Amino acid sequence: MGSTRYIASMGELTKKDNSLCFRKENKNVYIPIENTREIYCLNEVSINTKLLDFLSRNHIIIHFFNYYEGYSGTFYPKDHYCSGKLVVKQVQAFENNRLIIAKNIVRGIGNNIYEVLYHYYKHNKKEVKKTIDWIKNEFYRLLDLADSIKFILAIEGDLWQRFYAEFKYILPDEFVMNKRVRRPPDNPINAMISFGNTLLYTKTISAIYQTHLDQRISFLHEPSEGRFSLSLDLCEVFKPVIVFRTIFNLVNNRKIQIEKHFERKVNYCILNEEGRNIFIQEFEERMESVFLHPVLKRKVSYRTAIKLDCYKLIKFLLEEKEFTPFSIKEGK
Repeated sequence: MGSTRYIASMGELTKKDNSLCFRKENKNVYIPIENTREIYCLNEVSINTKLLDFLSRNHIIIHFFNYYEGYSGTFYPKDHYCSGKLVVKQVQAFENNRLIIAKNIVRGIGNNIYEVLYHYYKHNKKEVKKTIDWIKNEFYRLLDLADSIKFILAIEGDLWQRFYAEFKYILPDEFVMNKRVRRPPDNPINAMISFGNTLLYTKTISAIYQTHLDQRISFLHEPSEGRFSLSLDLCEVFKPVIVFRTIFNLVNNRKIQIEKHFERKVNYCILNEEGRNIFIQEFEERMESVFLHPVLKRKVSYRTAIKLDCYKLIKFLLEEKEFTPFSIKEGK
């Protein structure tokens, strides 16, 4: 899958000569270093400091997931794109322009949810019109009036809840959820949302790593210890087009089935190994799918679109050019 390597089995990851070696059940699988930019460890994987030094020198990020398919953490090589000037500008923007950036992010989420729902409205899911009309008539008005981050977050929360409520018209009955449950997810749709959101979050970490932005200084989410909050900001607008279109396609085309692809216990539900592999393949195909960019006048992938949003934010910070996050309309 190009520059991303997924490790789904238990084993040991080591440096072998000038490449990576994954050893499982007394068999070696070699991973070329040249075309690897990020590694996902989805199971128990043993590593050592020699490997971490090798990954750092080659600017390779490694993401770790726990048993519940939740994000545990990232080995993040030392910054090789450092800009004191941009860090200062980022902090100044947090102090002076936070509301502007936060509103634009939430407006971008609304735009993309609107487009996803409108697609289903055009395909005879007329029931979703209520939320479409709310976005058009109330959401933007409320967002314009918002005078605090707390108010903006409340509007965003209402937007997502209304979107989730429309799933009963988009998905089969067995995949409908009563409410969003995260840690751990309690049913198949929550399991896929959590896994997809985490994959997108880590993809955004990788994209920001290739720029001069500081992962710790965010605008919509509160900057906090223990997480890359700017990645949470920038991935939000891509969730409707990447995570949810992936889920809707997998479920409605029966590529993912409840009886075959989930592991369920009393208080949680997660994708099993087969289901996880199917989800990852569909997710990666969507990340790599391309569209004609209306400004650049060339084809770009959704993976590249995430990085382009990083550059849009940098342009705002350094040149005060308007920050308008990705819109699904760009990909049409």
